[in-house]
Amino acid sequence: MKVVYDPEVDILSVLLSDAPVAESDRDKPGLILDYDDGGNMVSIEILDASKRMANPMSVEYAITPPVGRPA
Repeated sequence: MKVVYDPEVDILSVLLSDAPVAESDRDKPGLILDYDDGGNMVSIEILDASKRMANPMSVEYAITPPVGRPA
């Protein structure tokens, strides 16, 4: 997984796979979901990211252990 913010166009992209995009879903304003030929999500794009989040240049990453297992 890779997170990229492009301040020139103000788009934050979460890339889940290197697979080519076959289809894009633009049903929600400001959000584009990209899928490969098999219907698997490839990426999520947030348009006008600086208007939708506090700081698109900052990313916090956390792993939550499964329930019942120690961290």
